[in-house]
Amino acid sequence: MTEIKFKRVDGNHDLPVPAYATAGAAGMDLPAFLPDGPITFGHGELKMVSTGFCVELPPNTEMQVRPRSGLALKHGFIIPNSPGTVDEDYRGCVIVGLYYLGQKPYTISHGDRIAQAVIADVRRLPIVLVDKLSNTKRGIGGFGSTGLN
Repeated sequence: MTEIKFKRVDGNHDLPVPAYATAGAAGMDLPAFLPDGPITFGHGELKMVSTGFCVELPPNTEMQVRPRSGLALKHGFIIPNSPGTVDEDYRGCVIVGLYYLGQKPYTISHGDRIAQAVIADVRRLPIVLVDKLSNTKRGIGGFGSTGLN
């Protein structure tokens, strides 16, 4: 059986292990580990927030750290490197970078669900340097070159 292993960091005695909120959820909720008390964000602030857990992923997987839709849409939080990638060989604490776009100060408390993690398969393919790439109808067009519709 393939499994995701979580290990509590020192001082994390009370947070629930990251889990899927429903049977059909793609992502598991990640909590804020704030043993020294809540933190308040002002407009434009970026803070690194610990989840209180280290992780061991199965081979050929990654953990994608993504915003929680409610925190993003209702309160204005984004994860600037979204989706953040936790590699399968990383064993440190999972940290979430939260950037606040809201206008009024907003407080995150210990145990608040701050992000979600989606486990995805990873393919490692051979890398080949070539002199020419194949042609396509789109070619080198990017950043809106295919239109809005």
